[in-house]
Amino acid sequence: MRDNKYKSVTLVQGVVDGSLFDLLKERMQTQIYILEGRPTLKAAKVLSKELNKRKITPTLIADNMAGFLFKKNLVKEVWLSYQDADNEGAVCDIGALILCVLGKKHGIPVYLYPASVKMRFLGSQKDILNFNGIRVAPKGVKGYVPLIEWVPAQYISEVYANGCCH
Repeated sequence: MRDNKYKSVTLVQGVVDGSLFDLLKERMQTQIYILEGRPTLKAAKVLSKELNKRKITPTLIADNMAGFLFKKNLVKEVWLSYQDADNEGAVCDIGALILCVLGKKHGIPVYLYPASVKMRFLGSQKDILNFNGIRVAPKGVKGYVPLIEWVPAQYISEVYANGCCH
């Protein structure tokens, strides 16, 4: 990635339905950055496979690296998976709210697209205390693992359902 002022990056967070990538391909979006989806990394695995299947090469980033892309003025749009949405807001994968706040601050649209899997409210402690099956936290450390969060409607540009905007 070049460090320039051209907004070219589409960020995708959460395990969205694969049809999103057909839509992005139609719109000729080629710089798609996917967030890893800690603690399970499921988003990285599923989204990479979906993009590769469509001959789009994804760029994988750690969840907390998105802010750097906003700061460098590289983000064009943000797509988030959602579990449920209404006029008040939406239930999205954890980490969505900070992306929405960054999007609003930087004037970047934030779109919601249906999730392909339903997430539990909380994960287990081992999900955060371990990485790829290896314990990374010392004994005696507890973990708190929320997997979904509420995003108020004021941060959402549009909500898509089954490929259609509403």
